[in-house]
Amino acid sequence: MERKTKAATQTGLYLLIVAAILVVANILSFGVHKRIDMTKNERFTLSKGSARLVAEGLKQELQMDVYVIRGLPKFEAFTRDLEDMLREYELAGKGKVRYTIIEAKTDEQRSAAKEAGLREVTVGEGSETGGDQMNISRGYMGIAFKYGSEKDAIEMLHPDYSQGLEFWITNKIREIRDRADNISQKFGVVTGKDEIKLTDQNLVPSRGGQGGAAIRPIIEQNFPFYKFEDVDLQGGDTEINKELSGIIITQPAKEFSEKELRRIDEFLMLGSKSLVVAAGAVNLKASDPSMKATLNTWGLEKLLDGYGIEMKKEAILDWSRSIAFPVPTQTGQALFFRAPGILQLQEDPRFDQQDQLLDTSFAGFFRIPELSFAFPSPLVPHPEKQPEAQLRVLARSSPNTTVTDDEALEMKLSPEWRPKGEYAQRAIAISVEGKLKSAYGGQEGMGITAAAQSPEASRVLVISASQFFANPFARAGNPPPMPPQMAMMGGVGGDENLQTVAGPYAQRYLLNTVLAFKNILDWMSGDSTLLAATAKLSSEPNLAYFDIQRPKEEPTDNEELRVKKEEEYQKERSKVQKTVSASLTLLPAALFAAFGVFRWRRRESARDHIKLD
Repeated sequence: MERKTKAATQTGLYLLIVAAILVVANILSFGVHKRIDMTKNERFTLSKGSARLVAEGLKQELQMDVYVIRGLPKFEAFTRDLEDMLREYELAGKGKVRYTIIEAKTDEQRSAAKEAGLREVTVGEGSETGGDQMNISRGYMGIAFKYGSEKDAIEMLHPDYSQGLEFWITNKIREIRDRADNISQKFGVVTGKDEIKLTDQNLVPSRGGQGGAAIRPIIEQNFPFYKFEDVDLQGGDTEINKELSGIIITQPAKEFSEKELRRIDEFLMLGSKSLVVAAGAVNLKASDPSMKATLNTWGLEKLLDGYGIEMKKEAILDWSRSIAFPVPTQTGQALFFRAPGILQLQEDPRFDQQDQLLDTSFAGFFRIPELSFAFPSPLVPHPEKQPEAQLRVLARSSPNTTVTDDEALEMKLSPEWRPKGEYAQRAIAISVEGKLKSAYGGQEGMGITAAAQSPEASRVLVISASQFFANPFARAGNPPPMPPQMAMMGGVGGDENLQTVAGPYAQRYLLNTVLAFKNILDWMSGDSTLLAATAKLSSEPNLAYFDIQRPKEEPTDNEELRVKKEEEYQKERSKVQKTVSASLTLLPAALFAAFGVFRWRRRESARDHIKLD
């Protein structure tokens, strides 16, 4: 009896000590808010770019009035997470950021929300008791911003669409800051070369005579602090506007003269300027369902070679990382329709930095898990030509890649594609950053004399995919634009097969392409504020089987051998899928059972070794 009393006293004392420790720990931690985010893209914490914007980029106080709807469990959880994020903005702002949580109940509060630009919404949520009951609420769920004399708002928030919330808040802060402090970034877009325009409606298939979306209006609408100006080189007779942060060249269809190229070089040699070339040797016409291509670099290779980037007059065909659609035949076998000229690149853990397919540490591709490169040409780096600049290969094809220099190609989806030539990995995106040497050695020519070297760091980015900023299937499958006098007769349908493929292509790659363009503009301007926040919008990469290599096809392979290789590849993928599925299903249960057996054996062992005093 005495032993039991002693044990009970000791147990009570231990419990009292543990309780005291917990109470003291809670008192010490009261008011301390710290979360550790283990996700790759900082999904649950404020990114460094957003923190830097409010800490260093604000000259005046920023006030955020956050209107919320209370009473519904889903909205309560969303409000709690939102307040956690806003608290991080406030802490990072070091006194420059203030926020207020408001539930608009009075007429005065509702009027203030409406005047701020918020939209009243009706929301509902199923009753916790079940049944057909619904809890309905009306109110305002958004954020009103005030910075200096400028006001703006995110008119509506919803817990079902919380992905990228930090991005939209930071984006709005930057927008209102730039307006109030008169900050803007202006980029020139080279025109007059029958180029693929950033305003061409070629991102999605047209429907009912309505054109598809265009990438430039999307950027202008969502990121109004970026401005664009058309730059007509006019044969090189006029200088490029020195106020531009950089210039963009998209796939041309006319030759660049030497004088025009010298004007571009002259602009870069001013220092702190950027040049982005999203163009290659593979040229396809719009609204051409045959997708016939010709090879021409239009003189751009002469300029780029001077910056250490050699552009080959060839087309890349990747037999591992390109689009392929399985189509069942009457015999039950799958016939694969391929487009080996459209590459789907992901960061591949099997490759080291020297062979990596997609460098997601580069600002333009920052944390974007997958990108499509339509119709690229090989690029060859020559870092020795720019010794005071850093040259980086940012994207490469897979090692299972061939090239062709045929003057006439059909790049459409087809089951008839056959590899020809030597397999090797090819570069398709290269950047050069630093004090650049003039592509013309600083020598006078045609009345133009550029500096021999830029006094400050300038940047050059070459993406050799001719339709990087377009949806290749929509561009080929959409009908040609109708003249105004015929528009009243109704739209003309395009190629239905290509438009059918264009839809899934847009769903899979469109968002990441737009985000890459936005990131490239950040890179051009040297502003990395939105890079990390932008990454939180990126869609998840498509499933890739990095450990399973697609079999190489040889020109001598007949149809039977090709089908056999493809079936073996599909069987290997299916085997991996089943293994992963079984592991996810059985392993947790097996571990739980093993832990139970371990605990049971420990108790049995303890009982066997009990000794009485």
